[in-house]
Amino acid sequence: MKNKFYQYILNLQDQICKGLEDVDGVAQFREDIWTRPEGGGGRTRVIENGQVFEKGGVNISAVHGKLPDSMQKLFNVGEADFFACGLSLVIHPKSPMVPTVHANWRYFEMYDDNGNVINSWFGGGQDLTPYYLFEDDGKHFHQTCKTACDKHNPEFYPKFKKQCDDYFWNVHRNEARGLGGLFFDYCKANENTTMENWFNFVTEVGNSFLEAYIPIVEKRKNLEYTAAQRMWQEIRRGRYVEFNLVHDKGTLFGLKTNGRIESILMSLPPHVQWVYDHHPEAGSEEEKLIKVLENPIDWI
Repeated sequence: MKNKFYQYILNLQDQICKGLEDVDGVAQFREDIWTRPEGGGGRTRVIENGQVFEKGGVNISAVHGKLPDSMQKLFNVGEADFFACGLSLVIHPKSPMVPTVHANWRYFEMYDDNGNVINSWFGGGQDLTPYYLFEDDGKHFHQTCKTACDKHNPEFYPKFKKQCDDYFWNVHRNEARGLGGLFFDYCKANENTTMENWFNFVTEVGNSFLEAYIPIVEKRKNLEYTAAQRMWQEIRRGRYVEFNLVHDKGTLFGLKTNGRIESILMSLPPHVQWVYDHHPEAGSEEEKLIKVLENPIDWI
């Protein structure tokens, strides 16, 4: 399974990078191959200073070795070997009219002293973070997510949509990071679902990513915007940074397993602001977004 999924994310990385380069029309991804001293490595790809995308990364990694103490406590296990691979992406467009997007699909295994798999699971998801609220974009993104889920189980979309709303919640701000999407973790084999079933589901969601995001970018990338709207985008990016550094499990896992710091922090935008006690003007488009972030809604 680990080889099968790793081959899948290698191919998916190529597809997504090509799709994003085509939309940008100018910038291309720079590739960086790296190795992890404790075992494994990855292929980081970063796009910067494009016509559409200010900064973005589409990264894959496959790491293995002894499970660090911090992870042993998290999983409530003793010493064990592990393998983890996944694709993680974050795209920050230049225009505040185009939303930031994040996605991740991953697979994890743990082994006993004889090298036998004692636990394995899939995880992942995709979510949208706009700076200005276009309801059609939220509906399109969520409908694409639901369509992918419904091919496997009609209970998946409402379950994983709620998990996304719960997970991407900035507790210290009492607001969502964005409009949500899907979030699933610890997807293990059970009496109703095999690991092959989970593989098929996770890859279905991965394959839906470009369909979920690219039409939104195409629709919004040429809209005009003001310096004030750009400033609002940078203030909202600050909330994105706060979530990633305070709450995000993927970021913490990378830091605690001696992951490559440049790849882990590629999710951070290049230009960001923190303005003291900033509040949008009453009745403004900016306030309209905040009200939705304070109370997640059903987009379907």
